[in-house]
Amino acid sequence: MTSPATTSPTRAGIRADETHPRFVGQTIHFAGIGGCGMSGLARLLQQLGARCTGSDLVESDITRSLREDAIPVTLEQSAESVPMDTTLVIASAAIRPDHPEVLAAESRGLPVMTYAEALGEAQTCRTGVSIAGTHGKSTTTAMLCHTLLQCGLDPSFIVGATCPQIGGGSHCGTATVPGTGPYGGAPGYLIAEACEFNRSFHHHRPTIGAIGNVEEDHLDIYGTLDAVVEAFADFARLVPPADAGGHLVIAHEGAHRRTITAGLNCRISTLGFSPAADFQVFMDAATQRVGLLQHGLWLTQWTMVMPGEHNAMNSAMAATLAHLMGGDWEQIGAALSSFEGLDRRMQRLGTRAVTGGDVIVYDDYGHHPTEIETTLRAIRTAEKPERIICVFQPHQHSRTRFLLEEFAQSFASADVVIVPHIYFVRDSEIEKQRVSACDLVDRLRQRNIAAMHLYPFDAIVEQLNVICRPGDCVVIMGAGPVWQVARQFVNADAS
Repeated sequence: MTSPATTSPTRAGIRADETHPRFVGQTIHFAGIGGCGMSGLARLLQQLGARCTGSDLVESDITRSLREDAIPVTLEQSAESVPMDTTLVIASAAIRPDHPEVLAAESRGLPVMTYAEALGEAQTCRTGVSIAGTHGKSTTTAMLCHTLLQCGLDPSFIVGATCPQIGGGSHCGTATVPGTGPYGGAPGYLIAEACEFNRSFHHHRPTIGAIGNVEEDHLDIYGTLDAVVEAFADFARLVPPADAGGHLVIAHEGAHRRTITAGLNCRISTLGFSPAADFQVFMDAATQRVGLLQHGLWLTQWTMVMPGEHNAMNSAMAATLAHLMGGDWEQIGAALSSFEGLDRRMQRLGTRAVTGGDVIVYDDYGHHPTEIETTLRAIRTAEKPERIICVFQPHQHSRTRFLLEEFAQSFASADVVIVPHIYFVRDSEIEKQRVSACDLVDRLRQRNIAAMHLYPFDAIVEQLNVICRPGDCVVIMGAGPVWQVARQFVNADAS
């Protein structure tokens, strides 16, 4: 491993205390502002000198919070929703080109940017830190932000999930990096997840990049795993050369490291359980203790609240990045020990009373076979339940169809699986006809796993009330609205 840069990298023409020249004074309308990323970016740009408004279709805690922060939000999406003094429209990934607000902006000659484009533009006046990978981006980002805050560093960040310990999911930090670390005095950090969907992470402008893992996903966009790997390689090439402070941290195993790092000019550090990695991770599953070494030298250790080897890797990635960004090892270990988790990432909601005892209830965002397998295995190890009853809502018909056999294999740690309708998002109507929840149920039954297709959510809650018994663990999984099942069940009275 090469050592961190000893100089303070800067962006040409940008003073550390300067508001963003692209956004200052602008009136920016956010089409689809209700997500964690869009709402966080709106708050950030408002603090960088813009005036922001937004629209969404559903009232939520996020939209209410935005109004409290002086960002007006309308619950109607139409041409009239775009204020007349708007100078720029930023659209979420869910907004199609024929959306009425996009068409209204184009008819008025207003520029339209995607969320990823605007985020990348914002990174040009900060020291950008982009965290990529098929899994674990939100968890790693939240862990990193919490750690830096505990270390006395004050980053700006946008996290794709709610984390109460860091004030929700976004923050606008100091204009310069404090301290005497390798980036001390540089423009302040702007940390964000780098999502590979539709190659949106190619719009990022990171000084520091991270890749935790690379697997088959979004095959409706990429077609093959080779194309996914090439997209991550293109992302890695965005990291500037080492003499400009560029540094990439990549998993030693599971991230196609050799292909992705070939020909890079930035500094490269590897992270993994292998002793060949620059930063080696140790984990004691019985105690949830995690340790980190560098070339045999013990650096720090911590105790995790979130179980599983995957979360050990997520936390180790956060620790490694935090140190490269100026954090002290002792403070890093203490910070990660105090990290309490984030919403819908292996979130233990508590227990629900049933006749004769209690049932443990978890809520999780996992929607890829690897995420399902690792999460269920970690929960079985940590909780040792009599049975795991998993309610899994597939996310997108195309992902379900491409990875159907992998999904069927991923539930080996579950005793009962309940599958509602596939969450329909972005796919075409033709794709919707190619696969159904029943196809997954059939595959699970072929593997001797008790499985059933149930809908609506109320029927699933009723079924859970009937079948759950003391010692069970109910795990609600999926990226769609299936979280409602978890809340309804855990808050219901015992039958």
